[in-house]
Amino acid sequence: MNVLVVGSGGREHALCWALKASPLVGKLVCAPGNPGIAEIALCRPVNVTDNAAMLQLCRDEHIDFVVVGPEVPLVNGLVDVLEAAGFACFGPTASAARIEGSKGFMKDLCAKYDIPTAFYGRFTDLASAEAYIRKHGAPIVVKADGLAAGKGVVVAMTLEEALDAARALFTEPGAEAVIEEFLDGEEVSFFALVDGKHALPLVSAQDHKRVGDGDTGPNTGGMGAYSPAPALTPALQADVMARIVQPTVAAMAAEGAPFKGVLFAGLMLTKDGPKLLEYNARFGDPECQTLMLRLKSDLLPALMAARDGQLKDFDLRWHDDAALCVVMAGRGYPGEPAKGGVIEGLQEAAAQPGAQVFHAGTKQRADGAVVADGGRVLGICARGPDIATAQARAYAAVKHVRWADGFCRSDIGWRAVARQN
Repeated sequence: MNVLVVGSGGREHALCWALKASPLVGKLVCAPGNPGIAEIALCRPVNVTDNAAMLQLCRDEHIDFVVVGPEVPLVNGLVDVLEAAGFACFGPTASAARIEGSKGFMKDLCAKYDIPTAFYGRFTDLASAEAYIRKHGAPIVVKADGLAAGKGVVVAMTLEEALDAARALFTEPGAEAVIEEFLDGEEVSFFALVDGKHALPLVSAQDHKRVGDGDTGPNTGGMGAYSPAPALTPALQADVMARIVQPTVAAMAAEGAPFKGVLFAGLMLTKDGPKLLEYNARFGDPECQTLMLRLKSDLLPALMAARDGQLKDFDLRWHDDAALCVVMAGRGYPGEPAKGGVIEGLQEAAAQPGAQVFHAGTKQRADGAVVADGGRVLGICARGPDIATAQARAYAAVKHVRWADGFCRSDIGWRAVARQN
């Protein structure tokens, strides 16, 4: 089969890496891809938000199956356009992708179908938002309603911080905000493949949103991740499936927007049980990198089963090993990152025991040098018999990367390692 992966980040590199191992895959194409992906797939420099151009690419490359990685083309209706033209896709339609594209839609869905989440308010003007913040006090969470690349959330610990966040949000024309209760507990990521009716849980993962060691500093798209997440016990997973994921799948079908693809639940494990923070309509990044490292089964049939409504009796096999991903970002991230710096030592890093390097925000110069071209630039990953070993192997690989403007957290996996010890 000829397979197209849509996207250019670390998630897409990991998906390409897993799909490349499938005996079912003939030609593997990625749009637009990156220098790391170019080593294993044909990269085509097509704008993934141009649905007409993407449709033409599918025709030109005789694509049999499309895997959409990022959220923007999903919300933009790429799956609708390609499916209408006869191209099978893994990923939700635009109406189903609203579960990520609008936090207000997601919260209203939870309220209507009694899915456990934080209490909230929705606002289209600053005055009402400020009044709500003053009424409920801090800590409180201020969210932009739409897509914000993982950075549209401010967890405000003081009243003034919350008011500043709301004021900043409403400087944008047409802005909408969701302001919600601060939930205390441990945050975990939960993924399930969904075929419109049935949900197949994947292994657990946990990411690190804050930019600095000790979970300090502003939120980012994710500075690292590991799998499994010891905090999500089998009993808690069963609870999440029964009270959050399955009711959501049924709710989306009842709303006339059946969800097909991967449903990514950001959860807070509170003293009152798991509660939903947010849904994403695609694999998380960098969680996807750890999941692909642990996946023993062929990825392609699972994605096809989700698209075809055949997950009810489907099963996946996983390595018992743990996996951990350390994100290397450009100096200044999550603000304006330093770009253009040469990155060396990637082959040495990848040659370390158990290690795998995924490119996220890189490009290749005419002279062949790999340079930084984004905020989150590399995912240095490793597998090991336990989290502590995977962590040690990943950081051993990080030491081989020579990049003057690069930085990473030094404590990815700290909670799991503390539990292990």
